[in-house]
Amino acid sequence: MKHGSHRLVPKLVESLRGYTRADLAADLVAGVTIGLVALPLAMAFGIASGATPESGIVTAILAGVLVAALGGSRCQVSGPTGAFVVIIAGIIAKFGMPGLLMCTLMGGMILIAMGLTGLGAAVRYIPRPVTIGFTNGIAILIASTQIRDFLGLRISEVPGDFLGRMQAIISHVSTWSPWSVAVGLSSLAVVLLWPKITRRVPGTIIALIAATAVVDLLGIEVETIGSRFGAIPSGLPPIQIPEFRPDLILELMPSAVTVALLAAIESLLSAVVADNMSGDRHKPDIELVAQGTANIIIPMFGGLPATGAIARTATNIRSGARSPIASIIHGFTLLTILLFAAPWASYVPLATLAAILFVVAYNMGEWREIPLILRSSWPDRLVWAATFSLTILADLTLAVEIGMVLASFLYIYRVSETTSVEPITHDAIIEARPHLLHDKHIPPYVTILRIYGPFLFGATAKLEEVARDVSRLHPVVILRLRNMTALDGTGLHALEHFAKTVRDSGRVLIICGARRQPAKLIDSSLLPQIIGPENICSHVAAALERAQTVYGNFNGVGAEMARGLSKHPM
Repeated sequence: MKHGSHRLVPKLVESLRGYTRADLAADLVAGVTIGLVALPLAMAFGIASGATPESGIVTAILAGVLVAALGGSRCQVSGPTGAFVVIIAGIIAKFGMPGLLMCTLMGGMILIAMGLTGLGAAVRYIPRPVTIGFTNGIAILIASTQIRDFLGLRISEVPGDFLGRMQAIISHVSTWSPWSVAVGLSSLAVVLLWPKITRRVPGTIIALIAATAVVDLLGIEVETIGSRFGAIPSGLPPIQIPEFRPDLILELMPSAVTVALLAAIESLLSAVVADNMSGDRHKPDIELVAQGTANIIIPMFGGLPATGAIARTATNIRSGARSPIASIIHGFTLLTILLFAAPWASYVPLATLAAILFVVAYNMGEWREIPLILRSSWPDRLVWAATFSLTILADLTLAVEIGMVLASFLYIYRVSETTSVEPITHDAIIEARPHLLHDKHIPPYVTILRIYGPFLFGATAKLEEVARDVSRLHPVVILRLRNMTALDGTGLHALEHFAKTVRDSGRVLIICGARRQPAKLIDSSLLPQIIGPENICSHVAAALERAQTVYGNFNGVGAEMARGLSKHPM
């Protein structure tokens, strides 16, 4: 098969070759498990988005089946996600549900165009401070939308903007319901503590069932799905082609581009997580085509925008999934629940769904990345702060636009800073000798890699390619940074990830020759902790001496690996 067509062959087709009964049994267990995990999340995302709980469930069913059947990731699970909540709510507030359906359809078309033209790889050009900034901001926005239901506040209409919403919550805090708070806190405790008992049954399902049963049996006065939205209809809604209004195309285009970009970013990030956990390698272009196809079909059933769900994907793999069939089974599990248990969903307390979304918001926030960003260079801190604050106070579209513009200008600034014109002196020649390789002996147990040029966002994929198969590297890996002229937060994160991959494989990484600007960032990063400060050397001559010491310290197993690998140089 030609390479150009192979990139568009779905993973399901490849997975079915040699598929066994044991694979089906493993996929069946994983699919049912992830279906139970997705049920409360789908309803919660539907409600938080300003739509209905059934729209969230319908989205999870269709996306789970369609993307798995057509996509490029072996174990990814797609559906509604927290990242879309704020965007969807804004679109519905401005254009209504018909506007959202049209926007989702437009976003799907953009995704298909990105996949067919090979633009799946272009997502890597979004700097890490931008992705962390809007992820942090979205997490806070999601949590803020759930305060009313968690506290049981009597607010007829919650403002769409963050400051207005917080002002309304503060002004109505006296209307809080002790029963809602009790149900919310109890549900939160169950979600957080249940995994300490067992992970076989999701804590969200236990909280959902327990809270619903207690509220119904004791007749506790709290708001439920039924009291706000009415009964959830059984089965999928009938197909209805969304009205396509040409006069709204220009107005909806920024939102449609945001939906497409966010779907692309999150689905490909989720696919990378799946690759790291399963040892597979996803196909970005066919994955985007599949996501686009799903987002064109889902609006016909009144659903929401969908993308790859990182947490559900990780749970799917941990539950033993071996192929896309697990995600397909997850979709049919949800469909079965919708067909036979939909009436019971109307008794679910909204405070319980709010508690579940609080946990989702915390888990998706990537809060551990903030200290790393703050220890990074001032341009990265500026990009993160602008994206984070604008996501909360303005909207995600503007936040990403401003973040990208700032990052682009700062990219130009960084590159210009690396340019110098200076005379070659005798002292400069003497100083450069320890960095030269042509007069050095490279032992057979050492692999030397070098980074040449600025290592900024957009360039990190080259190192990620090496990290995909560290088995080809020798026991001691020297990463030579003499010719790396500039480094940013995205590049630093890639270096840290590479260092962890090398360390986890039983190899030793030595870094040498970093110039002033990269060296300053490396010193303030986690790299010295990951590889050990003794493995950061000033030049390649010192790195080779350190490699000899390290190799001499290998134990029997390490030495055996070293001898085996040294017979097969790269």
